[in-house]
Amino acid sequence: MNLFKTLATLLSLTSTTIFAQSTSPVPTYPKIAGYVGILHPIVTFSSSSTDFNFDNHYVVGLPTGINIWKNAKIGFSAEFVPTIRVENGTSKMSNFMFHPGILVALGKGWTFAGRAAFETSGRYGLTPVLNKTVIKGKSSSMFAALPLPVRFGNDRPTTFGAGFQFGIAF
Repeated sequence: MNLFKTLATLLSLTSTTIFAQSTSPVPTYPKIAGYVGILHPIVTFSSSSTDFNFDNHYVVGLPTGINIWKNAKIGFSAEFVPTIRVENGTSKMSNFMFHPGILVALGKGWTFAGRAAFETSGRYGLTPVLNKTVIKGKSSSMFAALPLPVRFGNDRPTTFGAGFQFGIAF
């Protein structure tokens, strides 16, 4: 009888160990992530001119935001972007933008952000952004993005631009 109990105990321990599977944690939603980055406008086109960053001036934005994912495919983002302009040996904060939008996961680290834009310069518009996670870590990731801003208002011509953004999400 003792031999039977011993074998039954060993068999139950062995089968538990053999068939136990480690599972990766399933993300729960809503999922919240923050990020910071650096934005370099590259070029801005309008009916009156073409403006290249680094020509007689330098403009840099410092986007900070929060993403709230409703599920694995769709989310909301709120971004805040102070902009600094350096020209003729001086620098100043030249603009501040509130940039809310919708996020759509495209798969394989790609995300589309469709953003509205409201600037203290009096301009407003839309910014479609294509974003790619380039390095994925356990608690953070590095990303690169291509924003394509369209702006209206403030008695200025409509503009279309392209920029480069990179940063870290956590």
